[in-house]
Amino acid sequence: MRQKRAKSYRKQLLVYSHTFKFREPYQVLVDNEIVTVSSNSNFDLVKGLKRTLQAEVKPMITQCCMQALYETRDQNAIDMAKGFERRRCNHPPKEPKTPIECVLSVVNVNGKNKHRYVVASQDIDIRRQLRRVPGVPLVHISRSVMIMEPLSDTSAKISSRMEQEKLYKGLNDPKYAGLKLDEEEATETQGSGEKTAKKKRGPKGPNPLSVRKKVKTLNEPKQTDKNDDVQEETTEKKKRRRKHRPKKDTGINEDTNINDEKEYEQESN
Repeated sequence: MRQKRAKSYRKQLLVYSHTFKFREPYQVLVDNEIVTVSSNSNFDLVKGLKRTLQAEVKPMITQCCMQALYETRDQNAIDMAKGFERRRCNHPPKEPKTPIECVLSVVNVNGKNKHRYVVASQDIDIRRQLRRVPGVPLVHISRSVMIMEPLSDTSAKISSRMEQEKLYKGLNDPKYAGLKLDEEEATETQGSGEKTAKKKRGPKGPNPLSVRKKVKTLNEPKQTDKNDDVQEETTEKKKRRRKHRPKKDTGINEDTNINDEKEYEQESN
């Protein structure tokens, strides 16, 4: 693939990823005709899709397209399609629809490409009708070269409108800028729309880093309460006891006792 064409494809895929939220690996929905063309020309379909989309791909095919391949009895094309993932279209296998109706019903969901499919088809009618649906990348094979169509008019209008909304409504608004909403903002938008009152903040204090710290003095007298002083005085008064001084020995009592004993002995004799 030439460098100029690869650059244009890269720009288109960026538009699909930013505007329509496409993610890798890309889900590629193939029809029966592109499978038969690639099998007849010995074209590796999966490698061609990876080279064109410049990313990992996940090829898928519907049951109705498989039924159309069974009717052709091309065993090589059937074996190639069996290697793809089967996409459920919810159509009865006994009464299958045409590949055009089946692919359109799967891709076009209420006028949008809900499941973000990349459609690889050789049918001109399928591609013409899917150009009206915004956000559908279309791929086909032309002379053994895989080509991705440029953006359709509907897709280009939607992408330009979204870019204008971002400019006019502001990039700071996450709702329109594609940014993630915070949990509080998401709950406010999902709620009934009632406006919550803003919290009033009080006056701001000084910066604690710029405030000068207080200098502590070493010999500060401890301040005691008056009640503590009163309690200490009462406890000291209760514990205080009066001490008696010992009497001095004069010797008077001993002499009187000795004289009394002598008189008693004389009287007894």
